[in-house]
Amino acid sequence: MPRRSPETLRSRRWFGPADLRSFGHRSRLKQAGIDPADLAGRPVIAIVNTWSELNPCHLHFRQRAEEVKRGVLLAGGFPVEIPALSVGETFMKPTSMLYRNLLAMEAEELLRANPVDGAVLLGGCDKTLPALIMGALSAGLPAIALPAGPMLRGNWGGRTLGSGSDAWKYWDELRAGNIRQDDWEQIEGGIARSNGTCMTMGTASTMAAVAEVLGLTLAGASSVPAADSAHPRLATATGRRIVELVWNDVSARSLATAAAFDNAVTTAIALGGSTNVVVHLLAMAGRAGVALDLARFDAIARRTPVLANLRPTGQYLMEDFHYAGGLRAFLTRIADLLDLSCRTVEERSLGEAIAGAAVTNEQVILPRERPLQAEGGLAVLRGNLAPDGAVIKHAAMDQRFLRHSGPAVVFKDYDDLAARIDDPALEVTPDSVLVLQNAGPLGGPGMPEWGMLPIPRKLVQAGVRDMLRISDARMSGTSYGACVLHVAPESYIGGPLALVETGDRIALDVPARRLALDVSEAQLAERRAAWKPPEPHYRRGFGLLHSQQVTQANLGCDFAFLAGTAPTPEPEIH
Repeated sequence: MPRRSPETLRSRRWFGPADLRSFGHRSRLKQAGIDPADLAGRPVIAIVNTWSELNPCHLHFRQRAEEVKRGVLLAGGFPVEIPALSVGETFMKPTSMLYRNLLAMEAEELLRANPVDGAVLLGGCDKTLPALIMGALSAGLPAIALPAGPMLRGNWGGRTLGSGSDAWKYWDELRAGNIRQDDWEQIEGGIARSNGTCMTMGTASTMAAVAEVLGLTLAGASSVPAADSAHPRLATATGRRIVELVWNDVSARSLATAAAFDNAVTTAIALGGSTNVVVHLLAMAGRAGVALDLARFDAIARRTPVLANLRPTGQYLMEDFHYAGGLRAFLTRIADLLDLSCRTVEERSLGEAIAGAAVTNEQVILPRERPLQAEGGLAVLRGNLAPDGAVIKHAAMDQRFLRHSGPAVVFKDYDDLAARIDDPALEVTPDSVLVLQNAGPLGGPGMPEWGMLPIPRKLVQAGVRDMLRISDARMSGTSYGACVLHVAPESYIGGPLALVETGDRIALDVPARRLALDVSEAQLAERRAAWKPPEPHYRRGFGLLHSQQVTQANLGCDFAFLAGTAPTPEPEIH
Protein backbone atom coordinates (compact mmCIF):
# COMPACT_ATOMS: atom_id res chain seq x y z
CA MET A 1 0.00 0.00 0.00
CA PRO A 2 1.51 3.38 -0.97
CA ARG A 3 2.30 5.77 1.86
CA ARG A 4 -0.02 8.77 2.11
CA SER A 5 1.22 12.24 1.33
CA PRO A 6 0.65 15.18 3.71
CA GLU A 7 -1.78 16.72 1.21
CA THR A 8 -4.19 13.79 1.73
CA LEU A 9 -4.42 14.11 5.51
CA ARG A 10 -7.97 14.55 6.71
CA SER A 11 -6.99 17.37 9.09
CA ARG A 12 -5.68 19.41 6.18
CA ARG A 13 -9.30 20.04 5.12
CA TRP A 14 -9.62 22.14 8.27
CA PHE A 15 -6.26 23.90 8.30
CA GLY A 16 -4.84 23.86 4.77
CA PRO A 17 -7.05 25.89 2.41
CA ALA A 18 -6.45 29.61 1.88
CA ASP A 19 -10.05 30.60 2.63
CA LEU A 20 -12.02 32.36 5.34
CA ARG A 21 -13.13 29.18 7.13
CA SER A 22 -9.58 27.85 7.45
CA PHE A 23 -8.43 31.32 8.53
CA GLY A 24 -10.82 30.91 11.46
CA HIS A 25 -9.49 27.45 12.27
CA ARG A 26 -5.87 28.62 12.18
CA SER A 27 -6.62 31.70 14.26
CA ARG A 28 -8.18 29.52 16.95
CA LEU A 29 -5.07 27.35 16.95
CA LYS A 30 -3.09 30.49 17.66
CA GLN A 31 -5.58 31.36 20.39
CA ALA A 32 -4.68 27.99 21.97
CA GLY A 33 -0.98 28.88 21.77
CA ILE A 34 -0.30 26.61 18.77
CA ASP A 35 1.53 27.82 15.68
CA PRO A 36 -0.33 26.36 12.65
CA ALA A 37 3.09 25.72 11.13
CA ASP A 38 3.59 23.08 13.83
CA LEU A 39 0.78 21.06 12.23
CA ALA A 40 1.98 21.45 8.67
CA GLY A 41 2.49 18.02 7.15
CA ARG A 42 1.85 16.26 10.48
CA PRO A 43 -1.02 13.86 11.24
CA VAL A 44 -3.28 15.15 14.00
CA ILE A 45 -3.81 12.36 16.52
CA ALA A 46 -6.77 12.32 18.90
CA ILE A 47 -6.04 10.80 22.29
CA VAL A 48 -9.53 9.82 23.39
CA ASN A 49 -9.18 9.74 27.16
CA THR A 50 -11.73 8.18 29.53
CA TRP A 51 -9.91 9.43 32.64
CA SER A 52 -12.12 10.37 35.59
CA GLU A 53 -11.72 10.77 39.33
CA LEU A 54 -14.82 8.58 39.63
CA ASN A 55 -13.20 5.77 37.68
CA PRO A 56 -10.35 4.41 39.82
CA CYS A 57 -9.44 1.90 37.11
CA HIS A 58 -8.42 4.86 34.93
CA LEU A 59 -6.77 7.23 37.41
CA HIS A 60 -3.37 6.77 35.74
CA PHE A 61 -4.73 7.78 32.32
CA ARG A 62 -4.03 11.45 33.03
CA GLN A 63 -0.32 10.57 33.03
CA ARG A 64 -0.59 7.93 30.31
CA ALA A 65 -2.05 10.54 27.95
CA GLU A 66 1.14 12.56 28.36
CA GLU A 67 3.21 9.49 27.59
CA VAL A 68 1.15 8.78 24.48
CA LYS A 69 1.68 12.39 23.39
CA ARG A 70 5.43 11.90 23.71
CA GLY A 71 5.27 8.94 21.35
CA VAL A 72 3.12 10.84 18.85
CA LEU A 73 5.53 13.79 18.87
CA LEU A 74 8.58 11.57 18.52
CA ALA A 75 7.01 9.94 15.46
CA GLY A 76 6.23 13.28 13.85
CA GLY A 77 2.54 13.57 14.66
CA PHE A 78 0.62 16.26 16.52
CA PRO A 79 -1.34 14.98 19.56
CA VAL A 80 -4.59 16.45 20.86
CA GLU A 81 -6.25 15.04 23.97
CA ILE A 82 -10.04 14.74 23.84
CA PRO A 83 -11.99 13.74 26.97
CA ALA A 84 -14.77 11.20 26.61
CA LEU A 85 -17.38 9.74 28.93
CA SER A 86 -15.70 7.58 31.56
CA VAL A 87 -17.97 4.56 31.91
CA GLY A 88 -16.80 3.28 35.27
CA GLU A 89 -18.05 -0.05 36.57
CA THR A 90 -17.92 0.70 40.26
CA PHE A 91 -19.99 3.84 40.73
CA MET A 92 -22.34 4.35 37.75
CA LYS A 93 -25.98 3.43 38.36
CA PRO A 94 -28.23 1.71 37.47
CA THR A 95 -25.46 -0.01 35.49
CA SER A 96 -22.50 1.02 33.36
CA MET A 97 -23.89 -1.11 30.53
CA LEU A 98 -26.68 1.44 30.12
CA TYR A 99 -23.99 3.89 28.95
CA ARG A 100 -21.78 1.71 26.74
CA ASN A 101 -23.62 2.79 23.61
CA LEU A 102 -23.52 6.44 24.67
CA LEU A 103 -19.72 6.28 24.85
CA ALA A 104 -19.61 4.40 21.54
CA MET A 105 -21.72 7.09 19.92
CA GLU A 106 -19.63 9.86 21.49
CA ALA A 107 -16.35 8.29 20.34
CA GLU A 108 -17.63 7.94 16.79
CA GLU A 109 -18.84 11.53 16.63
CA LEU A 110 -15.73 12.96 18.32
CA LEU A 111 -13.57 11.38 15.64
CA ARG A 112 -15.85 12.36 12.79
CA ALA A 113 -16.56 15.96 13.85
CA ASN A 114 -13.01 17.02 14.71
CA PRO A 115 -9.90 17.64 12.57
CA VAL A 116 -8.11 14.40 13.41
CA ASP A 117 -6.40 11.79 11.25
CA GLY A 118 -6.20 8.92 13.71
CA ALA A 119 -6.89 8.03 17.33
CA VAL A 120 -5.41 6.40 20.39
CA LEU A 121 -8.21 4.94 22.53
CA LEU A 122 -7.53 5.00 26.28
CA GLY A 123 -9.90 2.52 27.90
CA GLY A 124 -9.87 -0.39 30.26
CA CYS A 125 -12.78 -0.61 32.68
CA ASP A 126 -15.29 -3.12 31.38
CA LYS A 127 -17.43 -1.11 28.94
CA THR A 128 -14.84 1.47 27.84
CA LEU A 129 -12.73 -0.65 25.49
CA PRO A 130 -15.67 -2.19 23.59
CA ALA A 131 -17.41 1.19 23.39
CA LEU A 132 -14.33 3.01 22.10
CA ILE A 133 -13.63 0.27 19.57
CA MET A 134 -17.27 0.29 18.41
CA GLY A 135 -17.00 4.04 17.84
CA ALA A 136 -13.66 3.78 16.05
CA LEU A 137 -14.92 0.99 13.80
CA SER A 138 -17.88 3.13 12.79
CA ALA A 139 -15.78 6.27 12.30
CA GLY A 140 -13.52 4.37 9.92
CA LEU A 141 -10.26 6.08 10.92
CA PRO A 142 -6.91 4.56 11.89
CA ALA A 143 -7.10 3.74 15.60
CA ILE A 144 -5.15 1.85 18.23
CA ALA A 145 -6.19 0.95 21.78
CA LEU A 146 -4.18 1.33 24.97
CA PRO A 147 -5.67 -0.92 27.68
CA ALA A 148 -5.52 0.42 31.24
CA GLY A 149 -3.83 -2.73 32.53
CA PRO A 150 -4.77 -4.78 35.61
CA MET A 151 -4.20 -3.55 39.15
CA LEU A 152 -1.85 -5.28 41.57
CA ARG A 153 -3.02 -8.45 43.28
CA GLY A 154 -4.94 -7.97 46.52
CA ASN A 155 -3.79 -9.02 49.94
CA TRP A 156 -5.45 -9.82 53.26
CA GLY A 157 -3.30 -11.18 56.06
CA GLY A 158 -1.00 -12.92 53.62
CA ARG A 159 -3.84 -14.33 51.52
CA THR A 160 -4.00 -13.31 47.87
CA LEU A 161 -7.24 -11.57 46.93
CA GLY A 162 -8.77 -11.30 43.47
CA SER A 163 -11.14 -8.53 42.36
CA GLY A 164 -14.79 -9.39 42.64
CA SER A 165 -14.28 -13.13 42.99
CA ASP A 166 -13.06 -12.89 46.56
CA ALA A 167 -15.57 -10.18 47.40
CA TRP A 168 -18.42 -12.59 46.58
CA LYS A 169 -16.63 -15.45 48.33
CA TYR A 170 -15.97 -13.64 51.61
CA TRP A 171 -19.36 -11.91 51.60
CA ASP A 172 -20.91 -15.36 51.80
CA GLU A 173 -18.49 -16.27 54.61
CA LEU A 174 -19.50 -13.11 56.48
CA ARG A 175 -23.20 -13.93 55.98
CA ALA A 176 -22.53 -17.43 57.25
CA GLY A 177 -20.71 -16.10 60.31
CA ASN A 178 -17.38 -17.67 59.36
CA ILE A 179 -15.44 -14.38 59.35
CA ARG A 180 -15.82 -11.27 61.53
CA GLN A 181 -16.81 -7.73 60.54
CA ASP A 182 -13.27 -6.49 61.14
CA ASP A 183 -12.00 -9.24 58.77
CA TRP A 184 -14.43 -7.95 56.15
CA GLU A 185 -13.18 -4.38 56.62
CA GLN A 186 -9.57 -5.52 56.20
CA ILE A 187 -10.55 -7.30 52.98
CA GLU A 188 -12.21 -4.07 51.83
CA GLY A 189 -8.90 -2.22 52.30
CA GLY A 190 -6.72 -4.90 50.72
CA ILE A 191 -8.57 -6.06 47.62
CA ALA A 192 -7.80 -3.04 45.39
CA ARG A 193 -4.24 -1.82 45.93
CA SER A 194 -3.39 0.25 42.85
CA ASN A 195 -4.73 1.93 39.76
CA GLY A 196 -5.87 -0.42 37.02
CA THR A 197 -8.68 -2.79 36.19
CA CYS A 198 -9.76 -5.96 38.00
CA MET A 199 -6.82 -8.35 38.19
CA THR A 200 -8.90 -11.47 37.66
CA MET A 201 -9.87 -12.67 34.17
CA GLY A 202 -12.96 -10.51 34.43
CA THR A 203 -14.54 -8.41 31.72
CA ALA A 204 -11.78 -5.78 31.57
CA SER A 205 -8.98 -8.31 31.11
CA THR A 206 -11.08 -10.36 28.69
CA MET A 207 -11.84 -7.32 26.53
CA ALA A 208 -8.20 -6.20 26.60
CA ALA A 209 -7.20 -9.64 25.32
CA VAL A 210 -9.91 -9.43 22.68
CA ALA A 211 -8.62 -6.03 21.54
CA GLU A 212 -5.11 -7.45 21.24
CA VAL A 213 -6.09 -10.56 19.29
CA LEU A 214 -8.27 -8.45 16.99
CA GLY A 215 -5.03 -6.69 16.12
CA LEU A 216 -6.05 -3.36 17.66
CA THR A 217 -3.27 -3.05 20.28
CA LEU A 218 0.46 -3.53 20.25
CA ALA A 219 1.54 -7.13 20.86
CA GLY A 220 1.56 -7.95 24.57
CA ALA A 221 -0.39 -4.83 25.55
CA SER A 222 -3.39 -6.54 27.11
CA SER A 223 -1.85 -7.81 30.34
CA VAL A 224 0.81 -5.23 31.31
CA PRO A 225 -0.03 -4.27 34.93
CA ALA A 226 -1.01 -0.63 35.32
CA ALA A 227 1.63 -0.12 38.02
CA ASP A 228 4.47 -1.71 36.02
CA SER A 229 7.00 0.67 34.43
CA ALA A 230 6.39 -1.21 31.19
CA HIS A 231 2.97 0.44 31.01
CA PRO A 232 4.16 4.02 30.40
CA ARG A 233 6.65 2.64 27.87
CA LEU A 234 3.74 0.87 26.19
CA ALA A 235 1.86 4.18 26.09
CA THR A 236 4.73 5.92 24.29
CA ALA A 237 5.12 3.05 21.84
CA THR A 238 1.39 3.19 21.14
CA GLY A 239 1.69 6.91 20.38
CA ARG A 240 4.50 6.21 17.95
CA ARG A 241 2.55 3.49 16.22
CA ILE A 242 -0.61 5.45 15.50
CA VAL A 243 1.35 7.92 13.39
CA GLU A 244 2.52 5.11 11.13
CA LEU A 245 -1.02 3.75 10.89
CA VAL A 246 -2.20 7.13 9.63
CA TRP A 247 0.56 7.43 7.04
CA ASN A 248 -0.23 3.91 5.83
CA ASP A 249 -4.00 4.50 6.03
CA VAL A 250 -4.68 1.38 8.13
CA SER A 251 -8.14 1.76 9.66
CA ALA A 252 -9.41 -0.24 12.62
CA ARG A 253 -12.17 -1.63 10.43
CA SER A 254 -9.67 -3.02 7.91
CA LEU A 255 -8.18 -5.21 10.68
CA ALA A 256 -11.48 -6.35 12.22
CA THR A 257 -12.25 -9.15 9.78
CA ALA A 258 -14.44 -12.22 10.24
CA ALA A 259 -11.33 -14.32 10.85
CA ALA A 260 -10.10 -11.83 13.45
CA PHE A 261 -13.42 -12.07 15.29
CA ASP A 262 -13.19 -15.87 15.26
CA ASN A 263 -9.73 -15.47 16.80
CA ALA A 264 -11.21 -13.17 19.44
CA VAL A 265 -13.98 -15.61 20.38
CA THR A 266 -11.50 -18.50 20.52
CA THR A 267 -9.13 -16.53 22.73
CA ALA A 268 -11.83 -15.35 25.13
CA ILE A 269 -13.08 -18.91 25.58
CA ALA A 270 -9.61 -20.41 26.01
CA LEU A 271 -8.92 -17.79 28.70
CA GLY A 272 -12.09 -18.76 30.58
CA GLY A 273 -13.10 -15.15 30.00
CA SER A 274 -16.10 -13.13 31.02
CA THR A 275 -19.57 -13.93 29.69
CA ASN A 276 -19.86 -10.20 28.95
CA VAL A 277 -17.54 -10.75 25.99
CA VAL A 278 -20.54 -12.21 24.16
CA VAL A 279 -22.61 -9.03 24.09
CA HIS A 280 -19.56 -6.85 23.42
CA LEU A 281 -18.17 -8.92 20.56
CA LEU A 282 -21.60 -9.20 18.94
CA ALA A 283 -21.90 -5.41 19.02
CA MET A 284 -18.35 -4.82 17.80
CA ALA A 285 -18.78 -7.30 14.94
CA GLY A 286 -21.95 -5.54 13.91
CA ARG A 287 -20.04 -2.26 13.62
CA ALA A 288 -17.39 -4.00 11.49
CA GLY A 289 -19.93 -5.59 9.17
CA VAL A 290 -19.03 -9.10 10.33
CA ALA A 291 -21.77 -11.73 10.72
CA LEU A 292 -21.31 -13.14 14.23
CA ASP A 293 -24.00 -14.89 16.26
CA LEU A 294 -24.44 -17.03 19.35
CA ALA A 295 -24.19 -20.24 17.35
CA ARG A 296 -20.64 -19.28 16.35
CA PHE A 297 -19.67 -18.79 20.01
CA ASP A 298 -20.98 -22.24 20.87
CA ALA A 299 -19.32 -23.94 17.91
CA ILE A 300 -15.97 -22.40 18.80
CA ALA A 301 -16.42 -23.24 22.49
CA ARG A 302 -16.92 -26.92 21.69
CA ARG A 303 -13.48 -27.15 20.08
CA THR A 304 -11.54 -24.86 22.44
CA PRO A 305 -9.97 -25.91 25.75
CA VAL A 306 -9.60 -23.59 28.74
CA LEU A 307 -5.87 -23.16 29.32
CA ALA A 308 -5.66 -20.06 31.54
CA ASN A 309 -5.59 -21.01 35.22
CA LEU A 310 -7.00 -17.64 36.25
CA ARG A 311 -9.72 -16.62 38.67
CA PRO A 312 -12.66 -16.88 38.73
CA THR A 313 -12.38 -20.12 36.72
CA GLY A 314 -8.94 -21.06 38.02
CA GLN A 315 -6.40 -20.07 40.65
CA TYR A 316 -4.08 -17.23 39.59
CA LEU A 317 -4.31 -13.52 38.77
CA MET A 318 -3.35 -11.22 35.90
CA GLU A 319 0.09 -10.35 37.30
CA ASP A 320 0.88 -14.05 37.26
CA PHE A 321 -0.44 -14.33 33.71
CA HIS A 322 1.62 -11.41 32.46
CA TYR A 323 4.87 -12.66 33.98
CA ALA A 324 4.11 -16.18 32.73
CA GLY A 325 4.36 -14.81 29.19
CA GLY A 326 1.10 -12.91 28.76
CA LEU A 327 -1.24 -13.23 25.82
CA ARG A 328 1.51 -13.70 23.21
CA ALA A 329 2.74 -16.82 24.96
CA PHE A 330 -0.80 -17.95 25.67
CA LEU A 331 -1.72 -17.75 21.98
CA THR A 332 1.13 -20.09 21.06
CA ARG A 333 -0.75 -22.77 23.02
CA ILE A 334 -3.84 -22.43 20.79
CA ALA A 335 -2.11 -21.40 17.56
CA ASP A 336 -3.66 -24.26 15.62
CA LEU A 337 -7.13 -22.89 16.49
CA LEU A 338 -6.35 -19.39 15.19
CA ASP A 339 -6.01 -17.74 11.81
CA LEU A 340 -2.46 -16.51 12.18
CA SER A 341 -2.56 -14.61 8.90
CA CYS A 342 -4.77 -11.86 10.37
CA ARG A 343 -3.08 -8.47 10.35
CA THR A 344 -2.43 -6.25 13.36
CA VAL A 345 -1.75 -2.57 14.03
CA GLU A 346 1.94 -3.42 13.83
CA GLU A 347 1.29 -4.21 10.15
CA ARG A 348 2.43 -7.77 10.54
CA SER A 349 0.49 -10.97 10.96
CA LEU A 350 -0.76 -12.36 14.26
CA GLY A 351 1.58 -15.30 13.70
CA GLU A 352 4.54 -12.94 13.42
CA ALA A 353 3.37 -11.05 16.51
CA ILE A 354 3.46 -14.16 18.72
CA ALA A 355 6.55 -15.76 17.19
CA GLY A 356 9.22 -16.49 19.79
CA ALA A 357 6.93 -15.99 22.79
CA ALA A 358 7.45 -18.56 25.53
CA VAL A 359 5.41 -19.71 28.52
CA THR A 360 7.47 -19.36 31.69
CA ASN A 361 4.99 -20.77 34.19
CA GLU A 362 2.93 -23.79 33.18
CA GLN A 363 0.87 -23.60 36.36
CA VAL A 364 -0.64 -20.36 35.08
CA ILE A 365 -0.71 -20.99 31.32
CA LEU A 366 -1.50 -24.67 31.06
CA PRO A 367 -0.26 -27.05 28.34
CA ARG A 368 -2.78 -28.54 25.93
CA GLU A 369 -2.45 -32.00 27.47
CA ARG A 370 -3.42 -30.59 30.89
CA PRO A 371 -6.30 -28.15 30.28
CA LEU A 372 -8.34 -26.62 33.05
CA GLN A 373 -11.32 -27.78 31.02
CA ALA A 374 -11.17 -29.82 27.82
CA GLU A 375 -14.10 -28.01 26.22
CA GLY A 376 -14.53 -24.25 26.37
CA GLY A 377 -15.94 -22.84 29.55
CA LEU A 378 -18.88 -21.05 27.92
CA ALA A 379 -22.01 -22.61 26.48
CA VAL A 380 -24.99 -21.23 24.59
CA LEU A 381 -28.30 -22.68 25.74
CA ARG A 382 -31.63 -22.80 23.95
CA GLY A 383 -35.08 -24.14 24.70
CA ASN A 384 -38.58 -22.97 25.43
CA LEU A 385 -37.25 -20.73 28.22
CA ALA A 386 -34.65 -19.07 25.97
CA PRO A 387 -35.72 -19.38 22.33
CA ASP A 388 -33.16 -16.76 21.25
CA GLY A 389 -30.45 -18.13 23.49
CA ALA A 390 -28.83 -17.78 26.89
CA VAL A 391 -25.25 -18.27 28.09
CA ILE A 392 -23.60 -20.05 31.01
CA LYS A 393 -19.97 -20.08 32.13
CA HIS A 394 -19.94 -23.71 33.13
CA ALA A 395 -16.19 -23.81 33.77
CA ALA A 396 -16.72 -21.61 36.83
CA MET A 397 -19.47 -23.52 38.59
CA ASP A 398 -20.10 -26.65 40.63
CA GLN A 399 -20.05 -29.36 37.96
CA ARG A 400 -23.00 -31.21 39.51
CA PHE A 401 -25.22 -28.55 37.93
CA LEU A 402 -24.23 -29.49 34.38
CA ARG A 403 -27.44 -31.48 34.40
CA HIS A 404 -30.00 -30.32 36.92
CA SER A 405 -33.72 -30.09 37.39
CA GLY A 406 -35.52 -28.30 40.19
CA PRO A 407 -38.48 -26.13 41.20
CA ALA A 408 -38.33 -22.41 40.45
CA VAL A 409 -38.27 -19.72 43.12
CA VAL A 410 -39.23 -16.59 41.20
CA PHE A 411 -38.39 -12.98 41.96
CA LYS A 412 -40.26 -10.46 39.80
CA ASP A 413 -37.43 -7.90 39.94
CA TYR A 414 -34.32 -7.00 41.93
CA ASP A 415 -36.27 -5.19 44.65
CA ASP A 416 -38.33 -8.33 45.21
CA LEU A 417 -35.11 -10.36 45.34
CA ALA A 418 -33.50 -8.02 47.88
CA ALA A 419 -36.64 -8.07 50.06
CA ARG A 420 -37.11 -11.84 50.20
CA ILE A 421 -33.84 -13.67 49.50
CA ASP A 422 -32.78 -13.85 53.15
CA ASP A 423 -36.25 -14.32 54.62
CA PRO A 424 -36.08 -17.45 56.83
CA ALA A 425 -39.59 -18.31 55.62
CA LEU A 426 -38.55 -18.44 51.95
CA GLU A 427 -39.41 -21.88 50.61
CA VAL A 428 -36.13 -22.88 49.02
CA THR A 429 -33.78 -25.86 49.03
CA PRO A 430 -30.31 -26.43 47.52
CA ASP A 431 -32.05 -28.02 44.51
CA SER A 432 -34.28 -25.01 43.86
CA VAL A 433 -33.73 -22.83 40.80
CA LEU A 434 -33.60 -19.11 41.61
CA VAL A 435 -35.19 -17.04 38.82
CA LEU A 436 -34.84 -13.27 38.47
CA GLN A 437 -37.14 -11.46 36.04
CA ASN A 438 -36.99 -7.95 34.57
CA ALA A 439 -33.22 -7.54 34.64
CA GLY A 440 -32.45 -7.45 30.90
CA PRO A 441 -31.47 -4.66 28.48
CA LEU A 442 -34.85 -2.95 28.88
CA GLY A 443 -35.95 -4.42 32.18
CA GLY A 444 -32.93 -3.57 34.32
CA PRO A 445 -32.71 -1.08 32.70
CA GLY A 446 -29.38 -1.64 30.99
CA MET A 447 -28.94 -5.33 31.78
CA PRO A 448 -27.19 -4.93 35.16
CA GLU A 449 -24.77 -7.47 36.62
CA TRP A 450 -27.40 -9.08 38.83
CA GLY A 451 -27.05 -12.57 37.35
CA MET A 452 -25.04 -14.01 40.25
CA LEU A 453 -28.12 -14.04 42.47
CA PRO A 454 -27.19 -14.31 46.14
CA ILE A 455 -27.74 -17.69 47.73
CA PRO A 456 -30.36 -17.43 50.51
CA ARG A 457 -28.73 -16.81 53.87
CA LYS A 458 -30.16 -19.92 55.48
CA LEU A 459 -28.60 -22.06 52.74
CA VAL A 460 -25.26 -20.24 53.01
CA GLN A 461 -25.28 -20.92 56.75
CA ALA A 462 -25.97 -24.58 55.96
CA GLY A 463 -22.85 -24.71 53.77
CA VAL A 464 -24.39 -24.21 50.30
CA ARG A 465 -22.05 -22.26 48.01
CA ASP A 466 -23.63 -22.80 44.59
CA MET A 467 -27.08 -23.37 43.16
CA LEU A 468 -28.73 -22.92 39.78
CA ARG A 469 -29.74 -19.33 39.02
CA ILE A 470 -31.42 -17.98 35.88
CA SER A 471 -31.98 -14.42 34.71
CA ASP A 472 -31.99 -12.09 31.73
CA ALA A 473 -29.24 -10.09 33.45
CA ARG A 474 -25.48 -10.18 32.99
CA MET A 475 -22.97 -10.99 35.70
CA SER A 476 -19.58 -9.56 36.50
CA GLY A 477 -16.71 -11.24 34.72
CA THR A 478 -15.23 -11.76 38.18
CA SER A 479 -18.30 -13.78 39.25
CA TYR A 480 -18.75 -17.54 39.33
CA GLY A 481 -21.43 -20.12 39.95
CA ALA A 482 -24.18 -21.97 38.10
CA CYS A 483 -25.70 -18.82 36.61
CA VAL A 484 -27.68 -18.88 33.36
CA LEU A 485 -27.49 -15.37 31.89
CA HIS A 486 -28.63 -13.19 28.97
CA VAL A 487 -31.92 -15.09 28.56
CA ALA A 488 -33.47 -13.81 25.31
CA PRO A 489 -35.95 -12.50 24.66
CA GLU A 490 -36.01 -10.81 28.04
CA SER A 491 -38.94 -10.95 30.44
CA TYR A 492 -39.62 -7.19 30.29
CA ILE A 493 -40.91 -7.56 26.72
CA GLY A 494 -42.87 -10.71 27.46
CA GLY A 495 -40.23 -13.36 26.78
CA PRO A 496 -40.88 -16.82 28.24
CA LEU A 497 -38.91 -15.92 31.37
CA ALA A 498 -41.75 -13.53 32.26
CA LEU A 499 -44.16 -16.47 32.41
CA VAL A 500 -42.25 -18.59 34.95
CA GLU A 501 -44.00 -19.04 38.30
CA THR A 502 -42.70 -20.32 41.61
CA GLY A 503 -42.95 -24.10 41.68
CA ASP A 504 -42.49 -24.63 37.94
CA ARG A 505 -39.80 -27.18 37.20
CA ILE A 506 -36.83 -26.04 35.14
CA ALA A 507 -34.30 -28.40 33.57
CA LEU A 508 -30.74 -27.48 32.57
CA ASP A 509 -28.61 -29.77 30.41
CA VAL A 510 -25.33 -28.05 29.54
CA PRO A 511 -23.88 -30.90 27.43
CA ALA A 512 -27.09 -30.90 25.34
CA ARG A 513 -27.22 -27.06 25.45
CA ARG A 514 -30.85 -27.15 26.64
CA LEU A 515 -32.79 -24.94 29.05
CA ALA A 516 -36.40 -26.07 29.42
CA LEU A 517 -39.42 -24.95 31.39
CA ASP A 518 -41.63 -27.95 32.21
CA VAL A 519 -44.94 -26.20 31.62
CA SER A 520 -47.40 -27.12 28.89
CA GLU A 521 -47.87 -24.87 25.89
CA ALA A 522 -51.51 -24.46 26.88
CA GLN A 523 -50.54 -23.17 30.33
CA LEU A 524 -47.95 -20.85 28.84
CA ALA A 525 -50.50 -19.49 26.37
CA GLU A 526 -52.90 -18.78 29.23
CA ARG A 527 -50.19 -16.99 31.20
CA ARG A 528 -49.11 -15.05 28.11
CA ALA A 529 -52.63 -13.79 27.57
CA ALA A 530 -52.75 -12.54 31.17
CA TRP A 531 -49.28 -10.92 31.08
CA LYS A 532 -49.15 -7.13 31.18
CA PRO A 533 -46.07 -5.13 30.16
CA PRO A 534 -44.34 -3.22 32.99
CA GLU A 535 -44.39 0.54 33.22
CA PRO A 536 -41.55 2.18 31.25
CA HIS A 537 -38.50 3.24 33.23
CA TYR A 538 -37.92 6.46 31.30
CA ARG A 539 -40.04 9.08 29.59
CA ARG A 540 -37.26 11.43 28.50
CA GLY A 541 -33.54 11.77 27.90
CA PHE A 542 -30.95 9.14 27.14
CA GLY A 543 -32.93 6.51 29.01
CA LEU A 544 -35.82 6.97 26.61
CA LEU A 545 -33.49 6.72 23.61
CA HIS A 546 -32.04 3.53 25.10
CA SER A 547 -35.50 2.02 25.57
CA GLN A 548 -36.43 2.80 21.97
CA GLN A 549 -33.26 1.59 20.29
CA VAL A 550 -31.42 -1.08 22.31
CA THR A 551 -31.41 -4.59 20.85
CA GLN A 552 -31.67 -7.83 22.80
CA ALA A 553 -28.69 -9.64 24.31
CA ASN A 554 -28.40 -12.15 21.46
CA LEU A 555 -27.83 -9.19 19.09
CA GLY A 556 -25.27 -7.44 21.28
CA CYS A 557 -27.41 -4.74 22.93
CA ASP A 558 -26.24 -2.12 20.44
CA PHE A 559 -28.59 0.63 19.34
CA ALA A 560 -30.43 -0.41 16.21
CA PHE A 561 -29.68 2.88 14.47
CA LEU A 562 -25.94 2.56 15.17
CA ALA A 563 -25.44 -1.03 14.03
CA GLY A 564 -24.08 -1.82 10.59
CA THR A 565 -21.64 -0.12 8.28
CA ALA A 566 -23.82 2.29 6.32
CA PRO A 567 -21.58 5.23 5.43
CA THR A 568 -21.88 8.54 7.23
CA PRO A 569 -20.73 11.56 5.22
CA GLU A 570 -17.67 13.51 6.27
CA PRO A 571 -18.56 16.91 7.76
CA GLU A 572 -18.63 19.83 5.34
CA ILE A 573 -15.93 22.39 6.06
CA HIS A 574 -17.74 25.63 5.42
